[in-house]
Amino acid sequence: MHDSTQSVTLLRNLPQAQRDFLLRRGVAEIIPETEFIELLNSGRPARLKEGFDPSAPDIHLGHVLGLRKLRQLQELGHKVILIVGNWTARIGDPSGQSSTRPMLTEAQIESNAQTYMEQFFKVVDKSRTEVRWQTEWFSKFTLDTVIRLTARFTVAQILAREDFNKRYSSGSPVSLVEMLYPLLQAYDSYAIDSDVEFGGTDQKFNCLLGRELQQMMGQNPQQVFFTPILIGTDGKQKMSKSLGNYIGVAEPPDQMYGKVMSLDDTMILDYFELVTDVPDEELKELKHELESADARPMLMKKRLAREITDQFHGAEAASRAEDHFTRVHQQHQVPTQMPELHCQGTAAGNGLFKIELAHPLVNEGFAKGNSDLKRLISQGAVEVDGEKIAELTVTIRDGAVVKVGRRTFIKIRVK
Repeated sequence: MHDSTQSVTLLRNLPQAQRDFLLRRGVAEIIPETEFIELLNSGRPARLKEGFDPSAPDIHLGHVLGLRKLRQLQELGHKVILIVGNWTARIGDPSGQSSTRPMLTEAQIESNAQTYMEQFFKVVDKSRTEVRWQTEWFSKFTLDTVIRLTARFTVAQILAREDFNKRYSSGSPVSLVEMLYPLLQAYDSYAIDSDVEFGGTDQKFNCLLGRELQQMMGQNPQQVFFTPILIGTDGKQKMSKSLGNYIGVAEPPDQMYGKVMSLDDTMILDYFELVTDVPDEELKELKHELESADARPMLMKKRLAREITDQFHGAEAASRAEDHFTRVHQQHQVPTQMPELHCQGTAAGNGLFKIELAHPLVNEGFAKGNSDLKRLISQGAVEVDGEKIAELTVTIRDGAVVKVGRRTFIKIRVK
């Protein structure tokens, strides 16, 4: 049943600039757009479906594109229905995957879901969101229910999905469980009577299948709102945790700011457009300035880094992050604040101590493992008091500063 008691601001009553921001800015495609516009002018609060599989605990800026649209629509009076895919997470969404994913345990899924939701509500208004878990409907499924659902679709329809088709054609395995994934996501739309489903363009097949299933089962078909794919910090591929080219929404301000500053100059305008609220008219000015002979991309990028860091940590934290970046990365000074690491050491005379860095750095998460630390050392990416080191065992003073990579500084305290 649809809630008709909540007041809604009609799309047609918004200023043109606000309508354009909602329908055009950071939007890849709306299917069908005419129905979506009619819905927003109907005066009825729309049910906006956003589903996530807690297959990983964190979200990044790539996810934020859709979340920002949900927040904009919430502010007009519409309701977000957040579906926690605790059943589909066991399968893992095969979108864009070249191989079958491992299945997660219930404990992993539960833990990831809690962390994910904390980050989700950094953008989306929790008070105007209804959280639903797939167990509400899938735990009641019988074999008869599954067979009836699968009978509505053909193998040819499922193999029309590009990633399945490629794997099947190349002889790579495609499990029957994976082929159920789009059907389960489609059923979610029916289970909550979704009006609009949100997703990236890589979710097009799944979302449209939901629209088709709703029609088959007597519901009004949902519209589908697609956001673009955000390119990661490598400037080449979709932002992804597994590729390491991501900017996480829960990352510390210094780290978030620094990652934005690492973006290639050619990505500045895309990030301004997709993940900030800078007005369209100002975007045109930024584009003109960036294309001019006297362009100063460093200043633009600092503005971008402030805008993004401010969204998740506030203006004061963004300002401190900028000061940190200027001090450490432009003036090559050590930061004023940094974590301290207490290490066992052997006196080496003259107030110096011999310590072994691998265990404490790896144990405290400053390096992924011994091999990762050795690789960083071989690349000259580990320094002690500004001097590159060649070995894992070093002779240092108490209070020495160790730099790992471009952004991590640790003060060493010798026990």
